[in-house]
Amino acid sequence: MTQNIQLLMGNEAIGQGLIEAGCQVAAAYPGTPSTEILQAMIDRRGLALEPLHIEWSLNEKIAFEVALAGSYTSKRSVAVMKQVGLNVAADPFMRTAYIGTAGGMLTIVADDPGPHSSQNEQDTRLFCLQARVPVIDPASPREAKELIGPAYELSEKYQLNIVLRPTTRICHSRQNVATNKPQLLQRRAVFEKNPTRWAATPAFLPALHRQLNATLEKISREPTWQPRLTPGDDNDTRTALVASGIVYSHLVDLLNELGLAKVFDLYQVLMPYPLNPEFVAGLHHDYDRILILEETYPVIELQLAHPGAFGKQSGAVPREGELTPDLIYQALADFIDLEAPPDVPAERRGQRPSLCPGCPHRAAFYSIKKCFPKGIFPSDIGCYTLGMNLGAVDTVHCMGACISQGAGFYQSFRQDGEDFPTVVVTIGDSTFFHAGIPALINAVVQQARIIVVILDNATTAMTGGQPVPHMGIAAGGRPTRTIAIEPLVSACGVDYLEVCDPYDQLRFEHLLKQADDHIRRPDGGVAVLIARHGCVMDPVVRKAQASTIVKILASCIGCGKCTGHFECPALSLDRERKLAVVDVDRCSGCGCCIPVCPVAAIVPQEAP
Repeated sequence: MTQNIQLLMGNEAIGQGLIEAGCQVAAAYPGTPSTEILQAMIDRRGLALEPLHIEWSLNEKIAFEVALAGSYTSKRSVAVMKQVGLNVAADPFMRTAYIGTAGGMLTIVADDPGPHSSQNEQDTRLFCLQARVPVIDPASPREAKELIGPAYELSEKYQLNIVLRPTTRICHSRQNVATNKPQLLQRRAVFEKNPTRWAATPAFLPALHRQLNATLEKISREPTWQPRLTPGDDNDTRTALVASGIVYSHLVDLLNELGLAKVFDLYQVLMPYPLNPEFVAGLHHDYDRILILEETYPVIELQLAHPGAFGKQSGAVPREGELTPDLIYQALADFIDLEAPPDVPAERRGQRPSLCPGCPHRAAFYSIKKCFPKGIFPSDIGCYTLGMNLGAVDTVHCMGACISQGAGFYQSFRQDGEDFPTVVVTIGDSTFFHAGIPALINAVVQQARIIVVILDNATTAMTGGQPVPHMGIAAGGRPTRTIAIEPLVSACGVDYLEVCDPYDQLRFEHLLKQADDHIRRPDGGVAVLIARHGCVMDPVVRKAQASTIVKILASCIGCGKCTGHFECPALSLDRERKLAVVDVDRCSGCGCCIPVCPVAAIVPQEAP
C-alpha cells in the first residue's frame, strides 16, 4: 500500500480519511470547528478513485438526509456538522437509529468544549446515549483519520449510522499523519425497496427498537472498539485511570512528564457509548478507586456507576469547560495526592472582537441604532453577532431564532396597546436560507409587525466564505442554479421589500424609516430590507468597490463617536491630542465613517 507522511490539521486528516475509505456522498453545513472537513474533501477530490458527490447543504438536517439516502443505495456516505448542528438534524438522526442504513454511514459531529465558538457546550456523546447511536471518541488527529475505515466497516456490519466525535483541539491541531491510496469499492447504486423498514410506521417500531437494543449489545462487545489498557507496574493494583478523546492524550503527556507512565492501569475508551457491560463489571471487580476524565459530561461515568469513581459527578473534575492540561493535573494531583500545581496566571484579555474594517454590517447596524435608539434588536449566529458592540444586537439564540423572537417580542408588546417598540431583526443571507424562511412565513401569517434586515454579504463569512444559494456556486466552485432571495421573500407573503447597499447610509436610513411606517399602517405587516454588499474579505469585492481613503481634520473634537459608537478598527483615539487617528494600512476605503462624525472632521483624502 502506497503511504506517505503529511503534517495535517485534524479536519484535513479526517477529510483525507473519508476519501481513503471510499466515501462517495458527503454533505455538510459549515460551522466551527467542523468546517474544514468538507473543504478538505473538496481540495482532495482529485484523489478519489470513484465518483464523489460533495455538497454544502442548506442546513444540517438536509445534509444528514442526503447522506442517509446515499447510504440506502449501498454507497458510503458522511454528514458533517458541529455539535449544535446536530440539534437541527435531530429528527432524522434519532429515527435512523431504529431504521438503520445499508451502505456505511458516518455522522461527524465536532464538539466545542469551552466553548470557543458556539452557543453551548453540549456533549454529542450524551446525545448519542439518548439516541441509541454508537459514538467514537478519537484522541488525536492521526487517530481520527485511522478510525474512519474501521467505523465504516462497523456501520456496514450492523447497518447503523456511526458518529465520529472530534473536538476543537483535535479538529484544529496538527500532527504527522500517514496517508494511503483510496480504496476502490466499485459499488453501484442499488435501492432495495422495503417499506416495512424504510417507511416503518409506529406498528413496526417496537420490534425495530428491540432489534436496535440487541445490535447495540453486540457492538459493545466488538473487539476492535474495546477500551485499550496500558497496564501499570502492579504497585497500586486497585487504582485505575479512565479517559477518552483529547483528554486521554493530555493525560498520557502529563503522566510522562511526571514520571508516572505505567504506574497505574490506564484505559483509553474509544467508544464511550455503548460500553461493554463486561468492561464495566471488570472495573467494579478489579478496582476500588477510578479517576474518570472526559469532556464535557459524565457519559462514561454514568455508565460505569462505580462506587469509587472520581469524576464530574463526584466534583473531582470540573463540570464545565475544557479539560485543559492544568485542570487535568489538578484532578490527578487530588486523586493520587501529588504536590498541588502552581497557580495559573489569569488569562489576559486582548482587544474585543470587532467587525472588519469596511464590513457592510457595521454600516447597517449603525444606521439601525441611529434610526431606532429605543428599538429591540434580535439577531442571529454569524459574524454579524458582533453588532452587539454597536448596541444593535440584543438577543442571539440559535440559527434562525431571530425572526421568531422578533415576532414574539411584537406579540407580547401588542397586548399592552397599539403603541409598540420597533423591532428590527438582523439575519445573515446564509442563515436566512438555513432556518429563516419558515420563521418569516410564520411571522407573516401571525401578522407580526417587525422589520427584518437580511444582511446579504454574498457568502457564509464567519466560517470561511462557503457559497450561498443566491450566488449560483456549489461546493468546489462548480456553477449551479441561482436561488434569489427577493422572490423567496415575496413568496413568504411580504408586502414591503426593498434592497439597499448599507454603504449608502442616507438611503438605507430612509428605507428603515419607511419600513417603520409600513409596519405601523392599519394594513401593515412584516417589512423586509435586504442590506446588500459583498464581504470585504473577498478580494474580488475589495477590488470592485470604490476606495475612499479618509483623513482627520484639526477640527476633530476627540468625541470618540467614530471609535466607540461606530467602532471601526482602522480608527483609534489619540487621548493626549484628543484626536481621532486613521490607520491607513487597515482602512478599507469604505468611507462609511464620514457621515458618522458630528463635526464633519472625517473627510476624503485628496488623490495624489
